[in-house]
Amino acid sequence: MKQLKNKLFILMMPILLWSESAIGYRTAHKRPIRTKDTVIYNLTIDYKTVNFTGKNKKAMVINDSLPAPTLHFKEGENAIIFVTNKMDVETSIHWHGILLPNFQDGVPYLTSPPILPGKTHKFEFKLKQSGTYWYHSHTKLQEQRGIYGAIVIEPKKKVHKYNHELVLVLSDWTDEKPQEVLRTLKRGSEWYAIKKGTALSLFKVIKEKGLRAQLKMWQQKMPGMDISDVYYDAFLINGKKSQNYPYFKAGEKIRLRVINAAASSYFWLTVGGEKPLLISADGIDVKPVATNKILHAIGETYDFLVKVPEKKSIEIRATAQDVSGSASTVIGTGELLKAPVIPKLNPIEEMKKMAEMHGSHGEHKGHSTHDKDSGHKEHGGHDEHNEHEGHNQHNKKHKESKNLERTPQSKNTDNKHNKSQSHTSHEGHHPHKEHSKHKDHPSHINRPSRVGGNPPYINTLNYNNLRATQKTSFAKTNTIKELYFNLTGNMWRYVWSLNGKTLSQSDKIKIKKGETVRIHLHNTTMMHHPMHLHGHFFRVLNKQGEHSPLKHTVNIPPMKTVTIEFDPDEKGDWMFHCHILYHMKSGMSRVFSYGDKRDPRLTRYPISKAFSGDTSWYKWGELDIMSNRWNWELVTTNTKNKVMLDGTFSWVDDYYKFHKKLETELSYEYFVSDFFRVYAGAGILFPRETDRIAEFDLILIEVSTETFAKIGFRYLLPYFLELDVNVDYLARLQIALEYEFLLFSRVEFFAEWEWTINFGILFPLLPGDSWEQEHEWEVGFNYILNKNFSLTASYSNHFSWGAGLNLKF
Repeated sequence: MKQLKNKLFILMMPILLWSESAIGYRTAHKRPIRTKDTVIYNLTIDYKTVNFTGKNKKAMVINDSLPAPTLHFKEGENAIIFVTNKMDVETSIHWHGILLPNFQDGVPYLTSPPILPGKTHKFEFKLKQSGTYWYHSHTKLQEQRGIYGAIVIEPKKKVHKYNHELVLVLSDWTDEKPQEVLRTLKRGSEWYAIKKGTALSLFKVIKEKGLRAQLKMWQQKMPGMDISDVYYDAFLINGKKSQNYPYFKAGEKIRLRVINAAASSYFWLTVGGEKPLLISADGIDVKPVATNKILHAIGETYDFLVKVPEKKSIEIRATAQDVSGSASTVIGTGELLKAPVIPKLNPIEEMKKMAEMHGSHGEHKGHSTHDKDSGHKEHGGHDEHNEHEGHNQHNKKHKESKNLERTPQSKNTDNKHNKSQSHTSHEGHHPHKEHSKHKDHPSHINRPSRVGGNPPYINTLNYNNLRATQKTSFAKTNTIKELYFNLTGNMWRYVWSLNGKTLSQSDKIKIKKGETVRIHLHNTTMMHHPMHLHGHFFRVLNKQGEHSPLKHTVNIPPMKTVTIEFDPDEKGDWMFHCHILYHMKSGMSRVFSYGDKRDPRLTRYPISKAFSGDTSWYKWGELDIMSNRWNWELVTTNTKNKVMLDGTFSWVDDYYKFHKKLETELSYEYFVSDFFRVYAGAGILFPRETDRIAEFDLILIEVSTETFAKIGFRYLLPYFLELDVNVDYLARLQIALEYEFLLFSRVEFFAEWEWTINFGILFPLLPGDSWEQEHEWEVGFNYILNKNFSLTASYSNHFSWGAGLNLKF
C-alpha cells in the first residue's frame, strides 16, 4: 500500500506543480511564471516594520517590499495576478492607467470585490498597450502606508534606442497613521503648516506687505496660500531618501521611467548635466522634447532618456512642490553633476499672486453650484497649460446650460467649438476630422516613429509642449456630451468636491458608445488637483490640435481651466477622481457609467459602499485646564452632520470670588451648505440662575439644576467670523461671534462675544423693565507647543483672568 501511494504521488507530482503555478504559490514563488503568452504574478499584502526617520513604524507592503515589486510584461501578453491578503483588514489593487475589463479594475464594491483578510483574488486581463504604469490600493488610505508599485509593459517593437532602463517610484512618507492625518486636516489644525514653516501669521503678512492680499482671501473665506496639506517626514525614491546606481557605464543611454506614487505630494523633477529627453507621458509616446524641469503630478508617469557622461555622475532630484523636502538619485560614477535646486517659496508672494488671480475670476463667483454635475458656471481666465483664449466667450454663451449633448451636425456647433478650443494655434484643427473611431486607440499609439532632427528644449515643461506622435482625434460621427466641473473645496472643514457636491451626494454620470465625452475642468481652489480617469485615456486639448496628447491623469492648476475628452469603449462603472488621496477620500470623485447592467459577480458587494467613502465620521476633543475653570469640547462629524458636547466648570465669578458653576450642552448640527448649518441643542445648568442671592459679599446657592433647550443656526461670515444665532426654550434671543487667527508663528489669538436678550415673552422681566440683556465676552492667546498641547491665557468678563494648558486629542 505504501509503495502504491508513493507511485501515485510521483505520477501526480507534475499535476500538483502545475496546480501550484496556476493558483499561485503564495509564499515561496516571488518571481513571475512565464509561458509563451502569459505571465503569472503572485503578490502577498502584509504588514512590515519600516524605519525611514529613526522610528519604527508599521507599513503595508507587497511581497515584503516598499515600494511593491515592479511587474514586467510585454504588449499583447495575458496577465494573471494573484493577490493574497494576509492583513487583518480588507484591501484592493487598482491597475492605474491599464486598459482592461471593468471587473478587473480593482475599485472595491464598484468594479471588483474587496480582498478580504486571508483571501486571494485573481486578476486576469490582456495587455493592450505598452509603457510605464503603476498599481496601488484603492481601499481607504492604504496607498499612503505603502501599497504601490510600478508596471512596465514593453512594446512589440522598440521605438527608442537605449542600453538600460531604470524605474524610479516617487512617494511620500508620514510616521503618523494616515487616518490621523485626515482627522487632523478635518479639524482645521494649523499644525502641519506650522511644522513646515509655511503658516501665515498676521505679523509676518504685515511685515512682508501682504495684508491687502490676506484680507482679500479672508473676505472670500479662503485661508492663506496652501500648496500642500500634509507635513511629511520623508520623501522617497524607490523606498529610500537617496539612491545610488553606479553600475551604469559612461556613454550608455538610460531610459528613466518615473512614477509619482505619492499620496499627496507633487514633485518638481530636475536633472543634472545634459538635458534629459522626454519621450513618453502616462505610458504613451510623445514627440521628444528636452526639458530640465517638470512639475510631476500625482498619478502621472514620465519617461526620459539620459546619457551617462564620461567620468561623471548625474543627480536626479525630486523636490516636493512646497519645497519642504526632497529625494535624489545618482546615476554613474565620478564628479557629480547636481540637479538644479528648486528655491524656497515665499508663501506671501504666492498668496499675493493667488489673490490677484482669484479677484480676476469674478470674486469667487465660480464657487456657486448647479444641481446637476453637468451644470455649467461662468468661469474664465487664461490657462497656462491649455491657453483657452476663447473660453470666456464660450462660457458666457452657455452660462445657463446644464447638460449639453451636441452633435457635430447641430447648427453652429462646430464653429462654436473651434472658437472655444482655439488654443492660440490650432492650425484649423477640428477635433473630429475624418478618422476612424479606433484608429488612434491608446493600444496602437505606441507604434514606431522616427526621432529626427534636434528636439526642442523647454526649460519648464507644460502640457502645451506635449505632442502626440499620431493624430488622436475621435470619430467625426460621434455626438458630443459636454460636462462642466468646478473643482471645489472647503479648507475650513476639509471637504473636497466637484460642483460643490461630494461623491456620496452625487449620482452616476451616464455615458454611452458613440459619443465623445468632453469635460471642462475649472479649478476654483488654491491647490493643484491631479484628476485621474479609470480604464480610459483622454485627450488633453492643447496647442497641438489633432495631436493633443493622450493621458490618464491631468493636472489642473489653481484658477485654471483644462479641457479633456474621451471615447467610452468599455462598459461598466469607472471612477474619475482627484489623485490627492485625502481629497479623494473627502469627496472629490465621480463615477462614469457605461451600460445598465452591473456585473453579477458583484451582487454580494453593495455599490453604496463605493459611494460612501466621504461619509466617514471623525472624532476629536479639546480640554482647557485653567486657573479659573475647565472647558471641554467633544466632536464627532462627517460631511453633513456634526454632534458636539461642550461645557464649562468654573469656581470663580467676574469678581474672582468663589462661585461653583457647571454648564454643559449637547447639540446636533446639519450642514445645509458649506458654511451654513442649522442646529438644536439641550443642556444642564447648575445652579439655576434664579436661585442666586447676594448677601454680605457671599453667594448663597440653593442646590438645584435647570435644563434648557435651544434651536438656531451657525454661519461662517467673511474674514472667518463665526456667527451663532439661537432662541432658547424661554424665547430668549442669543447672538454670538467667535474669531481666531494666527498672530505670530506659534501664537494664536482668539475672541468670543455673546449677547443674550430677554423680551419677556416667556421669561418674566423685573418690574418696570421692557427688556433685559446680558453681555459675555472673552479674549485670549494660545502658544502652540506641538500638535496636541498649547499654553493658554485669557480674560473674561465673567471669569476674570485665567491661564493654563490646552489639550487637543
